[in-house]
Amino acid sequence: MRSDPNGSGSGGPDPAASSAGSGPPSSRGAVAADDLVRARKQLLDGGSRTRRLDAPALRQALVDLHELWLTTKGAELGIKPDSGFAIVAVGGLGRRELLPYSDLDLVLLHDDLEPEIVSEVADRLWYPLWDAHIKLDHSVRTVPQAIQVASSDLTAALGLLEARHIAGDVELSNLLIGGVRRQWRTGIRSRFDELIEMTRARWSRSGEIAHRAEPDIKNGRGGLRDVQLLDALAIAQLTDALPGLGPDTPGGGLVFAHDRLLDVRTELHRVAGRARDQLRAQDADEIGAALRIGDRFDLARMLSDSARTVSYSVDVGLRTAANALPRRGLSRLRRMPVRRPLDEGVVEHAGEVVLARDARPTKDPGLIMRVAAAAAQTGMPISASTLSRLSDSAPELREPWPSEALGDLLVLLGSGSRTTAVVEALDRTGLWGRLLPEWGAVRDLPPRDAVHTWTVDRHLVETAVQASAFTTRVSRPDLLVLGALLHDIGKGRGGDHSAVGAELATQIGNRLGMWPSDVALLTAMVRHHLLLPSTATRRDLDDPATVQMVVDALDGDLVLLDLLAALAEADSLATGPGVWGDWKSSLLGELVRRCRLVMAGERLPEPDRIDPQAAALAADGGVHVLLQPAEGAHTYTVTVVAPDSPGLLSDAAGVLALHSLRVLSASVGSHEGSAVNSFTVSPRFGAPPQAGLLRQELIRAVAGELDLVAMLAQKEEQAKAEQALELGVAGVPVQYAQAPPRIIWFDSATDGQAIVELRTEDRLGLLCRLAAAFEQHGVDVQWARVSTLGASVVDAFGLDLGGTDSRVTRQDVEAAILAVVPQSPPKKDSENGDVPGSG
Repeated sequence: MRSDPNGSGSGGPDPAASSAGSGPPSSRGAVAADDLVRARKQLLDGGSRTRRLDAPALRQALVDLHELWLTTKGAELGIKPDSGFAIVAVGGLGRRELLPYSDLDLVLLHDDLEPEIVSEVADRLWYPLWDAHIKLDHSVRTVPQAIQVASSDLTAALGLLEARHIAGDVELSNLLIGGVRRQWRTGIRSRFDELIEMTRARWSRSGEIAHRAEPDIKNGRGGLRDVQLLDALAIAQLTDALPGLGPDTPGGGLVFAHDRLLDVRTELHRVAGRARDQLRAQDADEIGAALRIGDRFDLARMLSDSARTVSYSVDVGLRTAANALPRRGLSRLRRMPVRRPLDEGVVEHAGEVVLARDARPTKDPGLIMRVAAAAAQTGMPISASTLSRLSDSAPELREPWPSEALGDLLVLLGSGSRTTAVVEALDRTGLWGRLLPEWGAVRDLPPRDAVHTWTVDRHLVETAVQASAFTTRVSRPDLLVLGALLHDIGKGRGGDHSAVGAELATQIGNRLGMWPSDVALLTAMVRHHLLLPSTATRRDLDDPATVQMVVDALDGDLVLLDLLAALAEADSLATGPGVWGDWKSSLLGELVRRCRLVMAGERLPEPDRIDPQAAALAADGGVHVLLQPAEGAHTYTVTVVAPDSPGLLSDAAGVLALHSLRVLSASVGSHEGSAVNSFTVSPRFGAPPQAGLLRQELIRAVAGELDLVAMLAQKEEQAKAEQALELGVAGVPVQYAQAPPRIIWFDSATDGQAIVELRTEDRLGLLCRLAAAFEQHGVDVQWARVSTLGASVVDAFGLDLGGTDSRVTRQDVEAAILAVVPQSPPKKDSENGDVPGSG
C-alpha cells in the first residue's frame, strides 16, 4: 500500500505495505470492474448511440461514472454512513478533473477497526480495479495516520488538501479533510520554504510551458500543478484563490486559463490513448482541431497565453503568501513596512511598488509609466492591487505622449533583465496593450522558425533587454532600446514584416511624441533591422558594390549604422543559443567598419547658445537662481547664474540632486565672468523646492559649508540599505549598470583643450560627482551639454586641461570619470563589446 495518496504509480497489490490481505481475487470474492471499463471505453470512443463528448463534458462524465461505481461498490461492501469506513478521492477525481487515463487516487479511511475486517474490505475494493487493469494509487489509513503522513510528506499533504468524500461515513471524511487543512494552515510557516524549493525544482525539470516546443502541461511553469499550488496557498489563508487576474483581464483570467489547460491535457490523453503530460509536436494539429482552435501554431499561442496567465498568478500568489508570513533575517528589524517615496504618486511598501495614498489614477495618465519605471529601476514587483487599480481607473495617455511618459518608457526598456517581469505584469493585466495597441498582433505569437526560443512578443522584450547592455556604444541609446522593442512588431499581420513594422513604427513614434527626425530614424531601424546581418552573412564583403549598397540604403547615416549594428547583435542574442557567435560578429563588424570608411565623419559636440535673459543676469553679477515650469507636467527649468569659480557646476548640480531633482538635460556656459548653468529637472516626487531655498543652499555650498558629494553618497547608500532591508536577506539592490561606460575624446584646435563625451547610465548626483572629479584634477569645464535619455546619459564637456605644461593627462581624466560612473559587471573573456573607458 502506497504511503503517498497522490502518488504516480499504477498501484498493484502490495502486501508488505498494506494491512489488506494478498490472496487472489477469487478467494476474496471480488469481481473485476469490467462494467466500469466498458463504460469508460464507450465514453472515450463514442459511437452510434453516444456522440463524441467535448473535453469538459468528458471529464464530468468520467467523474460521474467513477463516483457511481465507487458508491455502488461501497454499498455492496457495507461502506455506508456509520460503518466506520469512508472512501475518499484525491488527485483528479478529488478535484473533479478526472482525465481519460488518469490514475484513480483513493484513500480507504477506517475508524481504527480490526485489521481482519479492514483487510477484507480493502481487498474487495482494490482487486476488482486491479483485475480490470485500472491504474490505482491507493492507501488504507485511519484519520490520525493520514494526518501524520501529511505532516511529514509535503507531496502527500498537497494531495490530501484536495481530498473529497465519495462514499461511506461522511463524518470520518470530514475529520480527515478538516484535520489536514487545519494542520496545513498552522504549519505553513515552517513548510513554506520547502514548498518554494519543490516548486522551483519542478520548474527547472519541466521548463516553461509558454516557451517550450513540447511543453509539459501538468508540471511545467504555468501548468496545472501551479493552479493546484495556488489552491494550497488559498487553503493556508495566505492568498485568495484568484490572485492578480480575474475574468476581465486579457485571456479571460485564471479560471479560463485553467480550463483551457485542462482541455488540452484531456485531448492529449484521448489522442495518445494513454496518460501523457507532454504535448508532442506530432499531436498538436489533431488536438488543435479537436478543440476547434486551429493548427499547431494556434494551439501554441493559446497555450502560451494560458500558461503565462497562470505563471503570473503564481508569482503574485507566492509573493503575497511570503508577505503574509512573519519576516525573517534582517527584515525582522522593521516592525511596520515603511512607505518610501520612489516617484510622484509612487512608493515602495513591503518590497512592492504601490501607489501613494494621495495618488489619483483617474487624473494622472502618466502614472502607469512612472509605476513601471520605478519597478524596473528598483527590481521590485508592482503589487497586484496597484495593477488592478490602474487597469480599472487610469485614463489613456493623450497623443502625443508627454515627454515624461516617454522618458519613463525609456527607463523601463533600459533596465536590463528587470524589464521582463515588469512588461509581463503590465501585459497580463491589460495595461501594456493599452499603451501599445499594436502589441496584440504579436502577443503569444509562436515563432515559425525553430531557432527562436521565445514567442514573438517575448523576443521583442528580450531584444530590448540585450540592447540595454549596448546603450553606451551608440549616440542615441533611447532609439536603440525603442528599435529593439519594435523591430519585429510587423509580424503576425502578413506581408514583409520589416515593411509592415516600419509603418507601425512611424505610427508608434508619433504617438510617443518623438521629434520627426527621431521618428524617421526609428522607422529606418525597423525597416532595415535585417540589412546588416543578412548582407554580412550572404554577400561578398570584398565587393565595393556590397558596401555601397548598404551605405545607399542608410543614406550615409552613421548614427543609423551604429544603431543597426547594436540592434543586430541584440536581436541575435535574444533569438536563441548559438545564433550570435564569433563568425557572425566578425563579419558584421567588418561590414560596419567598411561602411564607416565610406560615410562622412562624426559631427563634433558643441555648446548650446546662452539664453538672453540669463546673459542679462550674468552681466548684472551676483548669484541668481530661477525656477520656472517647463513644457512637461512634472518638469521645470532651473537657471543658475553666479560668478564663475571652480566647483560651481558641481555645487549647483549637487544641490539639485540633494533635493531629489533629477537632471533631464543641462547646458553649461559662461558670459562676462559669470557661469550660466541651465538645468531641465523633474522632481522625483512632490513639488520642487522654492528657488530661494536652492539659492541659499548653493551659496552655502560655494562657501564650503556643505560637502555635497559626501551627502549624496550617504543618501544613495541609505536608499540601498532600505531597499535591501525591505526585500529581505535574499533581496540585493542593483549594484551594476546594464552597459559599460564609454568615453570618447575629440581633439580641439586650441592647445590644451579637448572635448570629452561620456555615455553611461544615470545615478544619483552624477553630474555633481563628475564636475567635482574634474575640479579635483584641476580641469576647467568651459561648457557642457548634458542629456538624460531614459536610464542613460550622454554628456559632452568642453575641457581645458591646462596646456602642454599641465600634468593632467586624458588618462587621468578617464580614471576620474570611471571612479564615479555606474560600473557594469566584469566581462567574461568570450564576451564582445567596447572596453570600458575606450573611445
